[in-house]
Amino acid sequence: MRWQLIWPVLLTLLVPLAVAWFVYPSHLPPGFGIFPPQFIEDAPGFNLWVFLATAAGGVYIFGLILFPKKYGFAGAPPKPAAAKKPLPWWFWAGLVVMLFFWWLQWSHSTAFGELVYWSFTPLWWGFILVLDGLVYHRNNGRSLASTKTLTLLIAGLVSIVGWAYFEFYDYFVLGNWYYPYANDAPWSQTLLSIEFLITYSTVTPVLFQWYNLFNTFTAFPARYKNGPKMVLNGNTLILVGTVLIGLMVIWPYPFFWVVWIGPFAVITGILMRLNIWNPFIDIAQGNWSAGVLIGVASICNGLFWEFWNHGSMFFHTTHTNPNFWVYNIPYVDVIHLFSEMPLLGYLGYIPFGVLVWQFFIWSGKLVGFNTEIDVVN
Repeated sequence: MRWQLIWPVLLTLLVPLAVAWFVYPSHLPPGFGIFPPQFIEDAPGFNLWVFLATAAGGVYIFGLILFPKKYGFAGAPPKPAAAKKPLPWWFWAGLVVMLFFWWLQWSHSTAFGELVYWSFTPLWWGFILVLDGLVYHRNNGRSLASTKTLTLLIAGLVSIVGWAYFEFYDYFVLGNWYYPYANDAPWSQTLLSIEFLITYSTVTPVLFQWYNLFNTFTAFPARYKNGPKMVLNGNTLILVGTVLIGLMVIWPYPFFWVVWIGPFAVITGILMRLNIWNPFIDIAQGNWSAGVLIGVASICNGLFWEFWNHGSMFFHTTHTNPNFWVYNIPYVDVIHLFSEMPLLGYLGYIPFGVLVWQFFIWSGKLVGFNTEIDVVN
């Protein structure tokens, strides 16, 4: 089974490199390998028709999330809510850490020396502990930190690899996002790279915390049960995802959206082909709860990602957040609400959340660790 897990992912890495060999005179996209990614060129400007088509898709997706009965979901009786427990000590510790590093990141204070440049990771791990404490409180003392500590730590390690994998595709869409002030940190390139990889450890754990928190509101997942049955063919997904990745390299701007969809399709295809549980196994049976909740988890956390990121530079002209990112998205880069992300760009968070989980499941099957993240009874 291991080779069956590996070869489609190898395709997702080799196909863009092979296609780029014929597309670019230097055989690689401009800026390829500069880490973290930097600005390449201005993307095409606003296109009303692309904006309206994307907005229509967004309305349809949010309609399903907000009004599932109108999309054919009968729902199910919610499970009884778990007993409550007092908030654990790590909730309060995480809150203190989060608030301190939030202040430090936004204030640009050098009162603590170079610590200001390191504020991203402790801010987010503090937030992860806050969310975990809320799950613990609402779920009778069960949370990832309290009952699946090893899973939470493994999620942090997988997150580093997973985001690096996702970052790889950013080079082929000519920098949909980039980090303009990364090199303003007083570090060597080696230390800068290490710091960025450490920050990547926060992505997967925080989405899993949101997912479990939403599950503690038992009426929420119950809304998306007994719905339409959507059966996906694994081989088809692998083929379509791989072809889309190749097209993305040839036409990076018209196919910029493939950065969210191509790898997602291939990894989902692997899991479906091998009959490994993932949210789409349940969706084939009419239970959309896991898929919807991880997508909503991602978009909700995206609001925090973008809010904290934007605020870290909004009040100052000095550059003390090397992890600050901006977007260079074609056609829809309009309507910014205290965010570098354009309004319609938030739609990308929904498949991204599912991709993060799928990559975790895939990694667990490949390496051999337990991928069960649900702690809600």
